[in-house]
Amino acid sequence: MKNKLKVFRAIHDLTQEDLAEKVGVTRQTINAIEKRKYNPSLELAFKLARLFDVKIEDIFIYDAKQK
Repeated sequence: MKNKLKVFRAIHDLTQEDLAEKVGVTRQTINAIEKRKYNPSLELAFKLARLFDVKIEDIFIYDAKQK
């Protein structure tokens, strides 16, 4: 799933470690999401959207063609 997590993280001047602490995951999880190696759980997607005060679909872009 495509995402703009790195963009939102940069706008809010957060490191991967900072963001991970705020949403209760590891830095490696944030890195894997940004590199599109891992799709977050719905719960984590909501936490990220709430943190950045945006809709989930502003961060994550569903591509039906992608596996």
